[in-house]
Amino acid sequence: MNPNDTENQNAAPQAEPANDAAPEAASAPEADPIAVLEAEKADLKDKLLRLMADMENLRRRTEREIADARTYAVANFARDMLNVADNIRRAIESVPEEASRTAEGAFKGLIDGIDLTERDLLKNLERHGVKRLDPQGQKFDPNLHQAMFEIPNAEVPNGTVLQVVQSGYVIGERVLRPALVGVSKGGPKPAANGAGGETADNSSAS
Repeated sequence: MNPNDTENQNAAPQAEPANDAAPEAASAPEADPIAVLEAEKADLKDKLLRLMADMENLRRRTEREIADARTYAVANFARDMLNVADNIRRAIESVPEEASRTAEGAFKGLIDGIDLTERDLLKNLERHGVKRLDPQGQKFDPNLHQAMFEIPNAEVPNGTVLQVVQSGYVIGERVLRPALVGVSKGGPKPAANGAGGETADNSSAS
């Protein structure tokens, strides 16, 4: 036997798998380039929309932080100025009403000057967003007021501010200092609470 024939017999079986694989590769479907591009387009669009949403949220948050910084930057300084406002108010209230009304000369000028100083101070505080609370006669609000004592009074609804011991102040939407007040006790219930109480009593009776 010719040695070359033996080599040819050994090589023949190795060539057959290659011939079988060729049809399989040819039969495999090729990826549609348009579908691939559409998928990439959809992915990029989604990423772009997400990025735009993140940038919009960042812009709004930055604007809110800047607005808060402008509004509340003077909070500590304004809180220190409240002591000055309190002292001016005490000076005004220390003069009896009769003496203030009949004052003349230098004494009248002094009273008017103190009063003018208080108005100017409050006006400047308001220009920076700080406003004084004057809850006299208003319904007690625990978010703005701090009750120091109760005043028996049957003629006004319960929880009405009858006396302001110390003025309160707000800056923007925040309480800089709550107003110290005395509230009424023993009067009729507020309309809303009263209606609710009647409803509860009727429910109990039934």
